[in-house]
Amino acid sequence: MLGRYFSTPIPEMKVKIKLSGQEFETVSDELGYFSEWIYPEKTIEPGWHPIHFSICGEDGTDVCVNTGEFLMVHDHPDFGVISDIDDTVLVSHATQILRKLRLILTKNAKTRLPFEGVAKFYRKLHNDKNPVFYVSSSEWNLYDFLADFFEIRNIPKGPFLLQEFKSGFRDLFFSGGGSHLHKIQKIQRLMNLYPGLNFILIGDSGQRDPEIYKKALHEFPGRIKAVYIRKIGKKDEFEEETIKLFKEKGVELLMMETTKQARQHALKMGYITSDN
Repeated sequence: MLGRYFSTPIPEMKVKIKLSGQEFETVSDELGYFSEWIYPEKTIEPGWHPIHFSICGEDGTDVCVNTGEFLMVHDHPDFGVISDIDDTVLVSHATQILRKLRLILTKNAKTRLPFEGVAKFYRKLHNDKNPVFYVSSSEWNLYDFLADFFEIRNIPKGPFLLQEFKSGFRDLFFSGGGSHLHKIQKIQRLMNLYPGLNFILIGDSGQRDPEIYKKALHEFPGRIKAVYIRKIGKKDEFEEETIKLFKEKGVELLMMETTKQARQHALKMGYITSDN
C-alpha cells in the first residue's frame, strides 16, 4: 500500500492502444494518466472486451505492454447503477482518519470486508445486463486493490471512476478525502454519455453523497429511479428537508441501516425480481 502512494508518475509518454486490429495513439498527462476517445471500425458486441496498451520506447518499439478491459453497455438495459465505494460497498471508516489508515495499512484485498449482503444485492441489480459504475473518492492509486477486492468478493464488475492520482505520505493519510465534488462531474459524464438510461444511485451519509445526488436530481429530472443511502456513524446526517425534496421530485430517498432494507425496497419497486 505504501508503494502505491510513493510511486512516481511519468508524464508526456506516447501510448499505443490496440483494439480489434486497429492501432491508436495518445499521450499521458502530467499525472501519468491518459484518456482518449477511439472509434473502432468494427461493431463491438455488448459486454467486456480486452484492449492492449503499450508505451512507445525511444527506438519506436513497444515496451511495458499491458492488457486492460472495457465495457460495451447492453442495447436495452432496464437501468444503470451508480454506486460509491467507501462505506457503501467496502467497510472503510472514511470519516475516521486513524481507523481508516489502520485498515489501509494492515489489510489487503483478501482481508478487507464488504458490508453484509452487498454482493448479492448488486448482482440482483446488475442482472447480467444493467451496467454498474463505481464513482468514488478513492484515488487511482487504489485501482488494482479495488479490482482484486471486487473479484474476490464476487461483486459485479464495473468501470471505476476514481479521484486523481496522489503521491506521498500526506496523501495516503488523507486518502479518500477532499470536497468529493469530483463525484458530481463523473455522474454528469455518465448520465450525458447514456442519455436514454435512468439510474439508481447508491451512497452513504459520510461523504456528502445526499448533497451530490441532490444536484444530479436537479440537473437530470426524471432520470433517477431511486436513491439508497447507507447511514454511517451515530449522527443522523439526513435532514427531513432533503428527503422531502427527493419525494417531491418523485424519487424515494431511502436511508438504510442494512443492505437488506434496500434489497426489500428494490424488490417492491420491481428493480430486482427475487430476494433469494
